Amino acid sequence: MLHGIGKPVRRKEDFRFLTGRAQYVADIELPGQLHLVVCRAPVAHAAINAINTAAAKASEGVHAVFTAEDLIAGGVKTIRCGWPYNNKDGSPMVEPDHYCLAHRKMVHFGEPVAAVVAESKNLAADAAELIEIDYTELPAVIGAGEAVKPGAPLVWDDAPGNLVCDWEIGDKDATDAAFKRAAHVVSMDTVQNRLVPSSIEARAVNAHYDVGKDDYTLYLSSQNPHLTRMVSCRNTLDIPEHKLRIIAPDVGGGFGMKSPPYAEDFLCLFGAKLTGRPVKWVSDRAEAFVSDSQARDHVTHAEMALDGHGKILAVRDSHVADLGAYVLPFATVVPTILYSTMLPSIYTVEAFYSDVKLAFTNTVPVDAYRGAGRPEAAYTVERLVDLAAEKLGIGPVELRRRNFIPTDAFPYETVAGIIYDQSDYHQCLDIALAASDFAGFEARREAAKARGKLRGIGISTYTEHTGNGPSAMQVNAGCLMAFYESTTIRVNPDATVAVLSGAHSHGQGHETSFAQVVAEKLNVPFEDVDIVHGDTAKIPHAVGTFASRSMVTGGGAICIGIDKIGAKGKIIAAHVLESTPEEIDYIDGFFKVKDSDRLLSFKDVAHLAYLPGNYPIDVLEPGLEETTFYDPPAFTFPAGAHVVEVEIDPETGSVDIITYSVGDDFGVIINPMIVDGQTHGGVAQGVGQALMEDTIYDKDSGQLISGTFLDYCMPRADDLPMITVEAIDNVTDRNPLGCKGAGEAGTIGAPAAVMNAVLGALRPLGVKDLTMPATSQKIWAAIENARNTS
Repeated sequence: MLHGIGKPVRRKEDFRFLTGRAQYVADIELPGQLHLVVCRAPVAHAAINAINTAAAKASEGVHAVFTAEDLIAGGVKTIRCGWPYNNKDGSPMVEPDHYCLAHRKMVHFGEPVAAVVAESKNLAADAAELIEIDYTELPAVIGAGEAVKPGAPLVWDDAPGNLVCDWEIGDKDATDAAFKRAAHVVSMDTVQNRLVPSSIEARAVNAHYDVGKDDYTLYLSSQNPHLTRMVSCRNTLDIPEHKLRIIAPDVGGGFGMKSPPYAEDFLCLFGAKLTGRPVKWVSDRAEAFVSDSQARDHVTHAEMALDGHGKILAVRDSHVADLGAYVLPFATVVPTILYSTMLPSIYTVEAFYSDVKLAFTNTVPVDAYRGAGRPEAAYTVERLVDLAAEKLGIGPVELRRRNFIPTDAFPYETVAGIIYDQSDYHQCLDIALAASDFAGFEARREAAKARGKLRGIGISTYTEHTGNGPSAMQVNAGCLMAFYESTTIRVNPDATVAVLSGAHSHGQGHETSFAQVVAEKLNVPFEDVDIVHGDTAKIPHAVGTFASRSMVTGGGAICIGIDKIGAKGKIIAAHVLESTPEEIDYIDGFFKVKDSDRLLSFKDVAHLAYLPGNYPIDVLEPGLEETTFYDPPAFTFPAGAHVVEVEIDPETGSVDIITYSVGDDFGVIINPMIVDGQTHGGVAQGVGQALMEDTIYDKDSGQLISGTFLDYCMPRADDLPMITVEAIDNVTDRNPLGCKGAGEAGTIGAPAAVMNAVLGALRPLGVKDLTMPATSQKIWAAIENARNTS
């Protein structure tokens, strides 16, 4: 089939994006539109003595000014964590009240303190500047390592030692025993630099309140409208869910940052009800740096134990994760379950132990970002493997191969209690090595040396969990959200198909890849399939798009829904063709009686489904529409290998990425062009973390120093080479499509591969370690230091 599964079909949604016909929240102007501007904290930590809003209220065009006290009086509650954890001793973690506007104190620079609603954004901004905050500044604490030191300033008085939670996983005794009998131990101290998830479209909100119906409509740049509605109504608004409709139109990127509800969502809703007119807020880029959730930010000590033959016996780590000033909905799970359970990685590790501390600091709160814990785990393990290879004198390829989980061992249960589905790590690595011409590297290194340059080649291998399931596993572990997905398949009388999917697209190409699945399974024209998403009034209750789950869960729901459509179609066809449903096959778009020439086309059956004069209405209801809630039976585990070659100028420290090769296992691939694009984007973000991106706060004042793109560097097109992506032929049995998640893989494999390449280039000079980002200045300084101490 031209547009079926496995074909590189061009994205049908791109026409409106490329011609300026897409509709984002910022494009939506409602009758009587008002605009909201937020007055933000000028310091990182301070007690609020008073807030004077009189001048702002009297300013031109202002309709409302409100503070935390007004929200509380109006019934707006706090934003809650979605996955509360317990400490090692079983006691609950610390979760401070997270009001939508600062209440009694300000705890990070840029925190919302007051809001102004006016006729225009400019008038609201003018009025916001008139708000006077009388405050007493308090000492700020910046950096997870600093936060947990004795005597550090406290962000919250009821969080001693600035601890959100002190958590552990693994078998400590078995791990310690493995280290005692090990022939070799390698260790490292590393930092996961804090990142800003910079989506092309900044966050935006437009809220409307219908006084006659007493309900709200919220246009929101969101990855998961239903999930946001559920947690917003239950935790913050205390209203019935049918009173809040959330519409997420076209969304320009999210990367996890657009998963949680934010203060500005509720400020616009409150303002709309207060004024009786729609209220809109659109973030500018400076606001995004201080209001969007930030990411990563771990300080880690990790060790690996090996026997005399290079067999990995155990891995252990202790790390402190900076959650910022509040606990956002997904923040707790990222450095715990999502990170720690992946430390065994794709190796036959006998034991592991992870000691995790979650810490408060006076910084923007941290939450999930592309990869969410898995890039951090892959980085820890893959850097340790390279250190072990160097210490043992075994090549990094050979050491990995010695420890790979054998291909015939699947399904394989790791020491973390996770069961991997089928894969072939050797084949993934073979593909990447061949594409990179790994065997010819030494000749290229010598040629670079003759030109005064340093060459390095780096490897990383990884696996990750995607398509979270079953929901019961997460819910029983304390999660307040589920991980199924829903889909309604609606076949119209003319046999065109509408798919109402709970998986929301913010760049992944759902309108194309989901349509390919329907076209393949129903044998209908690709052009006749319409994908509808992003509206809680149209879609059955759903979860949304994050954690590489769309095709695994959303696609799985589509497959099951199509099976239901087929089953009903067979009953209709059997009645008309004077047969039984068991004797009907669906082949190439026709319902056909076995061993006969009697048949009906799909189009005929669709028409008959809406004309119930010729089928048994006591058996069937009219119409051809089915709704499915699909809860996957288990995770899927995509895997792969990245090989990166870099060249460094020792006089400037600048890094050029020469080649980048990837070999992946994504199970069945629906659209290879889209999957390649997702991998390219993920690699770019991983390269950004490895070489460029860093969120920097002043250590004393807590002011954000890297608050613009002049100070926060992201990779540009000319920073990256063409990226070669190939995948092995594999099928998983854990969902109806046989596919595995692909959206985060590039981000997971890239940081370790790039840093292994950089350090491989610098190793002949005596540079043994660098923390991310390996900026040109940092590399140059390391080279100079090595030269001066040699």
